[in-house]
Amino acid sequence: MLSRTADNLYWIARYMERADTVARLLEVGSRISLLPSAQGYRSEWDSLLHATGMADSFARKYGDPVQRNIESFLFFDRDNPSSIASCITAARENGRIVRTALTSQVWDALNTAFQELRQLEREERSRLELSRLTDWTMRHAAMLRGAIDATLLRDDGFNFLNIGYYLERGDNTARLMDVKYYVLLPRVDFVGSGLDNYQWSTLLRAMGAQRAFHWAYGGEVTAVKIADFLIRNPQSPRSLATCSAGLVNHLGRLSKAYGRETEAQVAALRLHAGIEGATVEAIFDEGLHDFLTRYIAEAAGLANAVHDAYLSGEMR
Repeated sequence: MLSRTADNLYWIARYMERADTVARLLEVGSRISLLPSAQGYRSEWDSLLHATGMADSFARKYGDPVQRNIESFLFFDRDNPSSIASCITAARENGRIVRTALTSQVWDALNTAFQELRQLEREERSRLELSRLTDWTMRHAAMLRGAIDATLLRDDGFNFLNIGYYLERGDNTARLMDVKYYVLLPRVDFVGSGLDNYQWSTLLRAMGAQRAFHWAYGGEVTAVKIADFLIRNPQSPRSLATCSAGLVNHLGRLSKAYGRETEAQVAALRLHAGIEGATVEAIFDEGLHDFLTRYIAEAAGLANAVHDAYLSGEMR
């Protein structure tokens, strides 16, 4: 497969998964903002910007973090490369370039999302409820994922799509969890409170994982249980363990197909070993924010290794 084709497929998955996560972040902010202020380190909406790493670019354009401006910035703003509108447009453009590598169902899922986005952009903003926008985004991301799983041949293209998905999903799970750090720091007296547990439950709900969590753990919702579920539990579809294992699997298939191991395979194994070897107690001893920040940095290093090994030249 040509490296440019692999690159397009890889970024289709990354962009659509990113759009899905931005929608989930908006849902988290919307739900948490309904509560009385926790007098935390930052407002709920400001915390979302910091978790996404886009606080500086927002401040340069909009100034103070007002909810309506943040919603526009994260959903519609074309100047923001990580907005939902930008991500869906970029995913569709990558799909158009490699149209012959996609099934008609995958292309239809991409193109339909893009065409409906254009219709949304023409509607009056005051008529668009945030819940409608987030539900719409998550539905289209799920439709694309379903079309990929149901119709694509399990070849190189499928592997590159999944490498993109798992890299982006792991990074985004870490960032979603890190919203908690920005919301509650430094008021440690809130930790373990009813407000704290409500915010963790809101995070589970936004990730579509609330029922799965209760099936796996039952009983009381606590930070320790949720951290275990979203970091270490291999049965959780969005956990860091699941994402790192998926990367090991699909990079391993590429290694077998091309008859050589690269730094990408080594980095994936190292990332997965770091998750498997960590206990929840050790994670909280290190500091959840510090652990998540380290994971995000290591995943970024793996993404660079994937690019250097497979996406920057012609593969053979």
